[in-house]
Amino acid sequence: MSALPTGAKSKRNDVLLLLLGFAALAAVGVAAAWQLQRSAELNEQITRALLYKTDLIHLLSLVQDAETGQRGFLLSDDERYLRPYEVAIGEIDEALAGVVARADDRGVKRDRIETLKAALKVKLNELSETIALERAGKREEARSIVISDRGREAMNALRGVVGLIMARQDEILAGRVASAKLNDQRLLAIMVLGLLIAGALAWASQAVLRKQARSLAEARTELAHANEGLEAAVSERTAELTAANQEIQRFAYIVSHDLRAPLVNVMGFTSELDAARRTLKDQIDRLDDEESRRVTTEARQAIEEDLPEAIGFIRSSTAKMDRLINAILRLSREGRRDIRPESVSIEKVVEAIADTMYQQIEAADAAIEVKPGLPAIVTDRLSIEQIFQNLIENAVKYLDRSRPGRVVVSGRRVGALVEYEIEDNGRGIAPQDHERVFELFRRAGAQDQPGEGLGLAFVRASVRRLGGTIRLTSEAGQGSTFHLSFPAVLKSQSEGLAA
Repeated sequence: MSALPTGAKSKRNDVLLLLLGFAALAAVGVAAAWQLQRSAELNEQITRALLYKTDLIHLLSLVQDAETGQRGFLLSDDERYLRPYEVAIGEIDEALAGVVARADDRGVKRDRIETLKAALKVKLNELSETIALERAGKREEARSIVISDRGREAMNALRGVVGLIMARQDEILAGRVASAKLNDQRLLAIMVLGLLIAGALAWASQAVLRKQARSLAEARTELAHANEGLEAAVSERTAELTAANQEIQRFAYIVSHDLRAPLVNVMGFTSELDAARRTLKDQIDRLDDEESRRVTTEARQAIEEDLPEAIGFIRSSTAKMDRLINAILRLSREGRRDIRPESVSIEKVVEAIADTMYQQIEAADAAIEVKPGLPAIVTDRLSIEQIFQNLIENAVKYLDRSRPGRVVVSGRRVGALVEYEIEDNGRGIAPQDHERVFELFRRAGAQDQPGEGLGLAFVRASVRRLGGTIRLTSEAGQGSTFHLSFPAVLKSQSEGLAA
């Protein structure tokens, strides 16, 4: 294995260093996220401890309100002073239920909750008993209970139990607060570390970017030196290719033109040969009338069957060659014709083609549909008309006669391009023939329609000359779709050369 160049090693080391830095920063981020989650949990636990203490204080406050109402009623014998007692008694059960329900969650022992319930019950019984005696007119008995300190002792017992529970919550709260402080310190340290790593990464990134910028500047300088004269070389090569293309077009024109002369001679001599055959046939017919034995069966078969068949083959072959020569001449002339861009409405082009093909469309039980929004284009009108004419004619020609034919033309604008699709529900083309149908003299599928295999070759040449592309998607028996893409605005040949 060959050693890496020094520059490649340096770049690799820079990348590894940055990757390590980002990995460290990611680790710091994960640690910070964990500490934040831990802080949230501790804060929630502190909040729950404080709320539990609030519930205990609220319960004790309700008992004190009840006692205040009791004392006022006993002193005044006025039912209005019982209002605090009645309100407190209505809320005590709910407050006690809340304290009991959250006892396990707050680490309160079950025996202390039972002690709390018992102390509360003693105090509430003392309050209700004295109030009942006062209402029964037994004021002295009620006051004797109050004077006996029974109520004060019950209240002190209740306060003692509540105090023990709150002391436990204070211990829990102190632990949580200490943990929260420690967690905050850790989080602060992690954040500081993260800032340091981020700063180091920023500095390292800038250093790498500066190094890369210097390398890029050096590479651009080298590229500029290497590309000196490249435009001239490209222009020279383009001129050579243009000249070669023109030479090929001239050669095709000359060859097809020169082929036409002997072809015309063959066609003429074929006519003369046919005329001579007819003269010989007349002579043989007269000889047969005078002395039938002089004309053999082979001679008559040659005159009446073999020669007409041979002459027919010659004529069909020369006619086919004439069509091929005309197609080659058409391709040659199209290549030499100047491109003249103008605004062309493709919708009107397709409608005109449909009008001219009315008879063929009716005979094929077909319909041509133009989707709304077909974009216009600035291009060579004659070329674009010929492209669409060929493709639509092909679509109609190769429709499946077992079902109503349908040819759909659609299009859209895509940035600086326009895209068109010509879709049919005809015979379709097998995948292996998708490319060969664009080649000269190549056809696909059943050869039951007239043609020489030049139409799609002409279409592709014309599409390329307009700066576009053409491709085919099709499946045998399912129909075909030709996808066309052109510049929305085609530059003239003079503009293209100037650019």
